[in-house]
Amino acid sequence: MKIAEITNVDFSLRHFLLPLMRGARARGHEVVGLCAEGPLLDLPRAEGFRVIPVPMARSLNPVAQAQCLAALRRIFVAERFDLVHAHMPISGLLARAAARAAGVPRIAYTCHGFLFNQPGPWWRRNLALGLEYAAGRITDTYLTVSEEEAADARRLGIHRGATAVLNGRDPSVFHPDPAARAALRAELGVAERDCVVVVVSRLVRHKGYPELLRAMEAAPAASLWVVGERLASDHGEDLEPHFARAAAVLGRRFRRLGYRHDVARVLAAADVFALPSHFEGLPMSVIEGMLCGLPVVATDIRGPREMVVEGETGLLVPPMTVAPLAAALQRLATDAALRARMGEAGRARALERFDEAKVVGRTLDLLGL
Repeated sequence: MKIAEITNVDFSLRHFLLPLMRGARARGHEVVGLCAEGPLLDLPRAEGFRVIPVPMARSLNPVAQAQCLAALRRIFVAERFDLVHAHMPISGLLARAAARAAGVPRIAYTCHGFLFNQPGPWWRRNLALGLEYAAGRITDTYLTVSEEEAADARRLGIHRGATAVLNGRDPSVFHPDPAARAALRAELGVAERDCVVVVVSRLVRHKGYPELLRAMEAAPAASLWVVGERLASDHGEDLEPHFARAAAVLGRRFRRLGYRHDVARVLAAADVFALPSHFEGLPMSVIEGMLCGLPVVATDIRGPREMVVEGETGLLVPPMTVAPLAAALQRLATDAALRARMGEAGRARALERFDEAKVVGRTLDLLGL
């Protein structure tokens, strides 16, 4: 079978779709990736995957979206795919519409978070819901990464067969690693007794950075490592003033490590994982932290609350607040035994629910591959 795996940007294809593409190829299928051109496509191409660049735009600009829709339709007609599997809200909508117009036999979609569940003006939420409903009518297989959003899709009539497949990461890559921990801490001049909180995400407002940076001021027992970058296609508030303040106020307790290819090594060197997002699908970075044996501090929102068991594998706090987040970070920073207990429980939960091989296998089965 010839399969198209479609997403918006190179970051998403590399970090979210590549394991699925590998799994489908291992089952004997031809797999082609489609997304906007970018440097992070070097790995899938090095592994022998063909990736077709598409002029994706992460915006509601009608001209840009019309151009992308036309490009996708031309590609689908020329390539004659047996299955189009789309991801992410805008690219998922366009890919499904283009696949229907091109006569693709089977259309699948994996929702990584509904736009109508995100904070924003009422008209945008209603528009997103209407578009999801319309796209659901032309979707044969409808998957979500979050159990709550699968329930939303069924309840709202978007797709009666919506099924959660979760997300997964490879435990052979993400795991406790004492040697990496010692080496990276020595490299960064961090003592073993110091408690390091790490956050891994794109540098955008909805990941909760303003709240996290302020909370660190009230959690003096902890240091913060920030791993990630801002994508060229990211929108919203510039976070640099927040980072500048943190650097001035926190001093040596604050480090920006940028985009890293050795995230597993960084996580192994940390003590607590934090992700105080305003909205999520089912964040991969939380799974990575759990597999590395870290307790997780996250917000009590869709996605993270399916992952973190309050008081057992980590702590959940209200979104867009500072004081509860600071209290949670300080509590873990001052109790090594609690960190160890929660981290061990979190790793066991991640191995059971979020093992990449299990998730990929379940997804491929639901896609009929």
